[in-house]
Amino acid sequence: MEILNLIRKLSNAHGISGFEDEIREIVKSELEEHVDEIRIDKMGNIICIKNGSNLKLMVAAHMDEIGFMVKFIDEKGFLRITPIGGWFSQIAVGQRVIVHGKEKVYGVIGCKPPHLMKEDERKKAVEIKDMFVDVGAESKEDVLKMGIEVGNPVTIDRDVQVLQNKKITGKAFDNRAGLAMMIEAIKKTKSDATIYAVGTVQEEVGLKGARTSAYSIEPDAAIATDVCVAADFPGAESSYMDVKLGKGPAITIADASGRGLIASKKILDWLRNTAEKNKIPYQLEVAEGGTTDATAINLTKAGIPAGVVSIPARYIHSPVEVIDLQDLENGSVLIARALETAKDYF
Repeated sequence: MEILNLIRKLSNAHGISGFEDEIREIVKSELEEHVDEIRIDKMGNIICIKNGSNLKLMVAAHMDEIGFMVKFIDEKGFLRITPIGGWFSQIAVGQRVIVHGKEKVYGVIGCKPPHLMKEDERKKAVEIKDMFVDVGAESKEDVLKMGIEVGNPVTIDRDVQVLQNKKITGKAFDNRAGLAMMIEAIKKTKSDATIYAVGTVQEEVGLKGARTSAYSIEPDAAIATDVCVAADFPGAESSYMDVKLGKGPAITIADASGRGLIASKKILDWLRNTAEKNKIPYQLEVAEGGTTDATAINLTKAGIPAGVVSIPARYIHSPVEVIDLQDLENGSVLIARALETAKDYF
């Protein structure tokens, strides 16, 4: 399946917020034959333009993944790290990582073992500030000789694997799944509008790239692609959410309890009518936590109508996120068809 190869390529690549270079090159290589112009702005966003009518449509997908950054190297050669993006600390410890210095250096995230902890320490989750990366060094000088220094990004070392029933697992599906969906939509669409497909930077640390790129483009309408929380696993029953894997992409009505995006009726009619007309399964999402690039786009200049098409995902912000390839395929078709019908709404 072509979309599996694409998501595998994107997910297995590495790029925390501010270091999206590797991902940007993949986006460029995938879209350069399908658009008329590609430019990279001062923030590092990649803007792929498909020329058309005066109607300007933006599709945004953030390229960055959560990770860490080296903040201190101790005399024994262990690296102290700070999180970049939102981490649940219990997931971080015990992971194998890559330190991106002058070359890639492999390491593991360790902490004081429970055998040496006091009883009250064992009852608490270990915080990231008490963790460290072990690259096998014997001293600080050894680490420096490896080409590692303060400020180097650190990413999780994990590859995509195929599960049963068209499900896959891997790191950084937030938001490489959204990127794959955007790329496939641009390849599929026959819209006569002018389309700006934007791989945005630094979403995980403040929606930064979406804000600056939307300001320069000033589109008539925009779609942000991302992942959303699926509530179909043990323990999620009390969450009062009904988003599930395999039931179609999710259209966001509101996120962050309204502090983020509240999609306009025009946006919702556009996306829902397109899905229903083309018999594309979809779900509706009202979320209490988290927001997307659509919020920054929506609040740019005098305001830009913006919506979100998301892929339901289990275990978001972990190295073992799980999505359904059917949702990814249906999401790309929904966006492709929506770009074609936008002229009826904006």
